[in-house]
Order: sequence, then structure tokens, then C-alpha cells
Amino acid sequence: MGAAVWARVSLLAFVLAPPGRAARLYVEDDPVAILGGDTLKQTVRNSSTAWLVQFYSSWCGHCIQYSPTWRALAGDVKDWELAIRIGVLDCAHERNFDICKEFEIHFYPTFRYFKAHASVDELGKTYRGANRELQTVRQLMVNILQNHTRQDWPVHCPPLGPARSDDILALMGKTAEQYTALIVEDEDSYVGREVILDLVPYRGLTVRRALSSDKAITEKLRISTAPAAYLFYPNGSHGALDVPKRQRFFFSSFLKLLPGVRRKQTASVQDPVHTLNKGDEATMKDWKEFDRSKVYMADLESGLHYLLRVELASHHTLEGEELVAFKDFVTVVAKLFPGRQPVVKLLETLLEWLTSLPLEKIPYDAILDLVNNKMRISGLYLTDHVQWVSCQGSSMTLRGYPCSLWTLFHILTAQAAQRPDALANTALEDDPQAVLQTMRRYITTFFGCQECGKHFEAMAKESMNSVKSLDEAVLWLWRKHNQVNSRLAGAMSEDPVFPKTQWPTPDLCPTCHEEQNGLHVWKEDMVQVFLKKHYSAANISPKYSSKLEQLDIKAPPAPGSMDKAPLNNQGTEGDKQAHEDLPKKGKRSDPKDTMEEARNSQRDPRPGVNFLGLGFSSVDMSLCVVLYAFSCLFLMLMFFFFRIRSKRWKIKHSRPYV
Repeated sequence: MGAAVWARVSLLAFVLAPPGRAARLYVEDDPVAILGGDTLKQTVRNSSTAWLVQFYSSWCGHCIQYSPTWRALAGDVKDWELAIRIGVLDCAHERNFDICKEFEIHFYPTFRYFKAHASVDELGKTYRGANRELQTVRQLMVNILQNHTRQDWPVHCPPLGPARSDDILALMGKTAEQYTALIVEDEDSYVGREVILDLVPYRGLTVRRALSSDKAITEKLRISTAPAAYLFYPNGSHGALDVPKRQRFFFSSFLKLLPGVRRKQTASVQDPVHTLNKGDEATMKDWKEFDRSKVYMADLESGLHYLLRVELASHHTLEGEELVAFKDFVTVVAKLFPGRQPVVKLLETLLEWLTSLPLEKIPYDAILDLVNNKMRISGLYLTDHVQWVSCQGSSMTLRGYPCSLWTLFHILTAQAAQRPDALANTALEDDPQAVLQTMRRYITTFFGCQECGKHFEAMAKESMNSVKSLDEAVLWLWRKHNQVNSRLAGAMSEDPVFPKTQWPTPDLCPTCHEEQNGLHVWKEDMVQVFLKKHYSAANISPKYSSKLEQLDIKAPPAPGSMDKAPLNNQGTEGDKQAHEDLPKKGKRSDPKDTMEEARNSQRDPRPGVNFLGLGFSSVDMSLCVVLYAFSCLFLMLMFFFFRIRSKRWKIKHSRPYV
């Protein structure tokens, strides 16, 4: 009876599995290596890293229930991949029958670990422990590594044993090329070894561990409690590392954020900091110091400039769904953007103009004329060049516009949650997904990176409809942004100066983080508070923004001004992946061609399309003014003529009273 019930539970779990996971418990986007009968042997045998492989069956109820834990474990130790990796193999798949038989897999799940440089006939060693909780298996991985001998030690795995006191104390007052961090812990603690493995893919830092029983170290460094972290700086200074909580996640996060500590690049990826071309040298020369706890108005205005004058320029005419998507986007930005008055007024004018025109199609030139203030309306202005600050990259191909667009979207969701009445009378006020869906439609229609957009659209289809409140919208976008960061960590588009980490980091929001059973978890109520504060109008810095008092904001941008303004981060492969995954639909022209087209539209205005693109040239307008003046003069003359004539008629026909 028990077996029958268990079979029904297994079948039910299999049938109710989310789409895409019904056939397989693990997919390509999961942080595990999916192995098969044709890849297992060549992968785990004579490998430079150790392996821990789960042999499972997709119909096994326990395997289905355990898959979230295994997936979470793989994500938790993703930075350990140069030393030990996690894999899975589905024995229920027909092509894997023979390999599971060869490796003598009789029960599911079966955990086998393979040492680095394993022999060609190695079948692995089975883990038979009853405790398969995440923290226990993670500590098993540490033990697997330490069981290697010096001869078969994984190539990229640093030493995990305690350091000698003489070696550590010799670092005091000594200059070096990189940091050295020391984790002091009790003998039964795994924190030090886990932190060492967390920092394996980073350069600029060496992590060692020492035992709290080593009195020579603890007394000299004045360490009284364990675990503790002590840091030796490259300039010879040293001191205790002050972290809010003495836990693995906090130690690792703070060390990764040290100046000069960067993710290692593979041989196929050039490090833009050390392999710079002339344009990149100029970028580093113009480097702007900024505060990571601030949002910069220069980034937001630069993003709007690029969006309206460059990215939108590939659409010569807006009609149908494109026009609706653009109108909704302008509505949301005009109502929620906490910008400077000239920029807000420009957005409001653009919105009023779009909603007042009963046209089924609008030429892009008309929008560009208004953005460039060809009407010479007082008080309208939007910068005509990019000025990245917190979105600047170590290379012109990194960060920039995608970063500013993410920042703008976070601003809009946070502002909508803080000002729920801002969208009143826009037909969007009663929809908690209004900002998210508007953002989704815009980037699906206009954003230039199609491949990135497919990933974003997939995330939106998966869970965007589950958002039921404005606060949930703020958290949804934050979760998806972190999901993108996790997927792109270590990719070619990652800036080594700004590695893609889970945000906010503990130094920005210590209360947002916690460890439960050895696993990092987010305190989403505190994240909610942090996001609303971080993306509030009060936290937006005007530093590096265009000085409005020095500009004639009544006049339109000078012709050819875009030719003089360098546009950073435009349409490069780095932008393509670094966008944290925003979509587009249909074919797009090359961004460089788009920029040239936008410039040409300003250099060579076409006759008859100079005033809002509605068929009126400057000559037409001058003629209208002249005709208007003559009409007024003619009406005045006619008025006086009939006035005088009327008085004469009254005098002629009047009868005096007797």
C-alpha cells in the first residue's frame, strides 16, 4: 500500500511540474552541468576539477522533491567551479540506460563524487550519508577537495589547510601586489574554507585560514572571537575586517568589493582594463568618481537622450502597436520620472502632443523636432549627449545605456509604489502591472538587442502576471535583475571593474541579508524598504548633470550638436548581453547606422517637414504670419468703414423730438 501511494505521489509531482520541467528536472538555465551517456566519461575522468554528480530519475518522487535543493546548492557554490563542479544525469532517459548500468546505479538519487584527474576506469565513490541537506552536502564538497593528495590536487584550487603562523605574521608591515585576507575560525568550522572557494574566480586577493587555537596569531592580531576576518593591504597596513555579521556570505561579499579585486577573465576574453584601445584610454582618463549608494541624474537623462534620439530613430514612422506602446511609455515616464523641471516639462509636452493628435501614424521626425525643441518653447531641455556616471564602464563597450535603462525602470516602479495616484486619469491607474507591462511592450517593440530581449520576455511570461500590487512590482523587477546578473556573471559582457553580483550588496543594505541553515536568503521586506529609499527623488544626485543655468533652454540644440557629442556604449556586443535582457521584435538596423541616421536628420532637414513633421516649412509659417497680419488689418478697416457709415445713416434718417 505504501509503495502504491508513493508511486501516485511521484506521478502527480511529475504531471504537475512546471512547463519545461515536466520532461526533465533540470534545464540549461540551471547552474548545473547536464550530463549524458555520451559526455559523462570524458567529463569526469581526468578532469582538472573534482565532480559531484547526482544520478536521478525524472519519474522518482524523491528526486523531484529534492531538485530545488540540488539546484540551490549548485547556485550557492557556482564560484567553486574551478575547483569542484556539480552535475546531473537522468537515468530515466533512454539514451542514458547503458551508462547508468555501466556505473552500477541501482537507486535514485545516487550521489557519486569523482576526484580530479580520475583514472579512465573510475566509477566514482558513492556518498551514503543519510543527511542530504544543502549545508551538509556543501561541507561534503569541501571534504572531497581536502581528500586529494598533492599529486592529484585540482589545478585551480588554492590550499585549504590552516596557514602557518610564521607565514601570516611575516605579512605585517610588508607591501605586496595584492590583498591577503585571513579567516580565523574554530577547528570544526567550514567558514574559512568556503570563503577561500568563494574567491577562487577572483584576482587581486589571496584568502588564507587559521585556527582560533593558534595563539601566536590571535594574540598578535588581537582576535578574541571566531570566526573573524583580518585584512593585509597591499600598502603594508593591516586591520580587522568590519562586517555586520560574522557569516560566510558577508565575509565573501565584502572581500569581492575591495578596490582592485576583480573576476578573472578566461583566455578568450580580453580584460578591458589591461587591453585598452585609444577610445578606452579616453574613457579611463575621463573617469568620474561616484557614490555607489546614490542614483545619478546624469545617467537617467543620458539614457532618455539615447532612447529618444538614437534608439527610436530606426523607426521612421510610428503606427499601430508601435504608436500605442510609445504613447504608454511616454505616459508612464512623464507622470513618474522625478527629473529636473526642463526635462519633465519636455516629457509632459511630448505626452500632451501625442494624446492631442488624432493621427493613426506619426513620423519620427515630428517626435525628434519636439525633443529638440524646434518650436522654441521656453523651459524645455534634454541633454544632447551621454554622460555616464554610476553607469560608466571600464571600456566603451561595457555598461552605459543598458545600465541606465535598468535604473530608469527601477525608478519608475519605485515611484509608482510611492505615488499611487500619479497615473490617475491615464487608463493605467488601476493596474498594478501598468509600469511593468508598459516597460515590457516598449522594450519588445523598440529595444535594439533582440537576443537579450528573448530572455527578458521569457522571464515576463513566466511570472509577471502574478504581480498583484505596486509593491510586488518593485520586487519583481529587482528579482529579475538579479536573475540576469547571475546568468551573465563571468560572461564576456561583464565589466571586471563592476562584476555582476546579487544586489544590493551587504555594504549597502546589511539588513537585507541573512543566513538560514548555512544558505544566504533575502529579507524581502527590508529589500522593499531599501529599494523605495534608494530610488526615491531625494537619493538622485545632480552631480555631473548639465548645468541648466548655463544653457539657453529656450533655444533648440544647435544643428550638428550631436556630431560633436561622443555617444558611449552604442550598439556593441557588450551592450547586447549586458542589458540585463531586454527584448525587441523584428529586424533592427545596426545601431551605428541608426546613430548616423539620427545625425543626418539633424544636419540635413528635409524641406516641408521642419515643423513637427506635419508639412509646414519655415517659409510656410512666415507666409501664414504675413497673411494673418493682412487679415487683421483688413478686418479693422472694414470695421471702421461700416462704423462710420452706420453713424451717417443714423444722422440722415433721425427725427428730432418736438
